[in-house]
Amino acid sequence: MSEPNLNPAYTLDQAIANLQQTEDASARYYAAWWIGRFRAAQPETIAALLVALEDETDRSPDGGYPLRRNAAKALGKLGDRQVVPALIKALDCEDYYVRESAAQALEGLGDNRAIEPLVGKLTGGLEAAQLVEGKPHLIQPYEAIIEALGALCAIESIGLIEPFLDHFSPKVQYAAARALFQLTGDNHYGDLLITALGGAELQLRRSAMMDLGATGYLSGAHAIAKAFAENSLKLIALRDLWAAHQQKQECSESKALSPASREILNLMDSLL
Repeated sequence: MSEPNLNPAYTLDQAIANLQQTEDASARYYAAWWIGRFRAAQPETIAALLVALEDETDRSPDGGYPLRRNAAKALGKLGDRQVVPALIKALDCEDYYVRESAAQALEGLGDNRAIEPLVGKLTGGLEAAQLVEGKPHLIQPYEAIIEALGALCAIESIGLIEPFLDHFSPKVQYAAARALFQLTGDNHYGDLLITALGGAELQLRRSAMMDLGATGYLSGAHAIAKAFAENSLKLIALRDLWAAHQQKQECSESKALSPASREILNLMDSLL
């Protein structure tokens, strides 16, 4: 579902009231999105989102839970780790997209309690990672799960993730390469994403570019800048590369920009 239009007159009190009521599903959906969008991490909003995460009333024609999806996304943006157990529970929801949103939220919260349940979703490996009959998605949201494990530094998952480099879905392959670079630092995995930037399909190039940016693999900076994709997405990917590099530099006594940082910033300037 596309992002709702922003209402400048909308207030926090209105969002809380709309999320707490149960008669208007669309109002609750928008309120959950709004709270996440503005990182409104008050006790009232978190409590209301946790209730929404178990909502049974807002059902889509295919049996999904739209409100639960938005609640999971919002909870991942609020930075409060008390919600981690609820999001772990949501990994078992029958709605694929709730599971996907929960995995992404757990990645954002960065709590190691999520590692074991996320690893459990890789059980069965490639053999199990097939499309659901009659649905446009796999048995599990493998991209989100693998990316979360990479971000959570789940070294114990390396052996489980490696086979997914050979998955039939290119996006799952890219997620695996991204995570394996984060977990091992092996440039081979970053180079796989650079190679993917030369693919024929724009949507796949976009996906590979964002994954490459998330790795912080500095050798990919020029490849991102030259990729056949929108400059706006290139800027986001380069920003992510720069941020990852700067995070590593924080331990250094020097406050000056490194040559690599300057090079990335110059590439970003060239795209503006």
